[in-house]
Amino acid sequence: MGSCGGESESRVAVVGSGNWGSVAAKLIASNALQLHSFHDEVRMWVFEEKLPAGEKLSDAINRTNENVKYLPGVKLGKNVVADPDLAHAVKDANMLVFVTPHQFMEGICRDLAGKIREGAQAISLCKGMEVKKEGPQMISALISEKLGINCCVLMGANIANEIAERKFSEATVGYRDDKEIAEEWVRLFNTPYFRVSAVQDVEGVELCGTLKNVVAIAAGFVDGLEMGNNTKAAIMRIGLREMKAFSKLLFPSVKDTTFFESCGVADLITTCLGGRNRKVAEAYAKNEGKRSFDELEAEMLGGQKLQGVMTAREVYEVMSHRGWLELFPLFRTVHEICAGQLQPPAIVEHSEQPPKFNAADGTAELISSM
Repeated sequence: MGSCGGESESRVAVVGSGNWGSVAAKLIASNALQLHSFHDEVRMWVFEEKLPAGEKLSDAINRTNENVKYLPGVKLGKNVVADPDLAHAVKDANMLVFVTPHQFMEGICRDLAGKIREGAQAISLCKGMEVKKEGPQMISALISEKLGINCCVLMGANIANEIAERKFSEATVGYRDDKEIAEEWVRLFNTPYFRVSAVQDVEGVELCGTLKNVVAIAAGFVDGLEMGNNTKAAIMRIGLREMKAFSKLLFPSVKDTTFFESCGVADLITTCLGGRNRKVAEAYAKNEGKRSFDELEAEMLGGQKLQGVMTAREVYEVMSHRGWLELFPLFRTVHEICAGQLQPPAIVEHSEQPPKFNAADGTAELISSM
């Protein structure tokens, strides 16, 4: 069993309590009880909401041991404590798990600056990037910069509800330098039904988790237009190729082998077959683009956030700024459909014409060789 005393123990806080955040807290909490090196209690920061009956979400979680809004019917473990006060939730923790929609991370880091334990370690389960004038910044880098702490990432073929039901799946921890820290994260997350391995490639792992949501939007369009499995497989292959090329252009250190980990091809497959981005994009195509993604998200996702549309826009901004639009026809087309500039059938039209490569810097050769 874990224990409740002693200075050498690691204390874990989970920042975020949506669908995936709740599952992450459940996984961690069961391991914290088993492992001597971890304190039993796992604090989970909850963005406070009022439920329809008037009860606060954090109170409901602590009363029922369930996230009644985002993961109903699943017990989180008695050692998960919901805490609506962000600074209090992380105060004693030396292992911080960030799992919120990526657009909220900058504000969360701002609120946490100067309030976390010295020597704390972080891991990001957030999928997305911040696009600034000086270029894109991955969420792990944002956390490291704003909080002055090392940040690993965890990504994989993970549909949260299936993991909550203890169906077998895998995930990948990406780490920068410190293998020991990576192995500590693996110990914290790994269970017989959730197998975790570590690779030394933070950007590769994180970009796989981020970019696959753009491809899942494309797969959803294909489903909504009833184009069939051959077309969907082609879109997924083209998408994987663009994911790899885009990642390696942004970060030359990204390893080819990362795309064969759970965070790569496996996550791409599961997100294009299930997952919320595919589901909402299917509805968008069925409605011929007449209903906005915002409207469909609000109607279909029960308060969860869609990441793919926002990521497609962020990727488009990077490509546009760097003169890469010709190199990534699928990514470009996904954004243009989401923005209402093209109709959903355009998702397959882009692949009828080979991209016009005129890059003088060898970029075209790099991509055509992938």
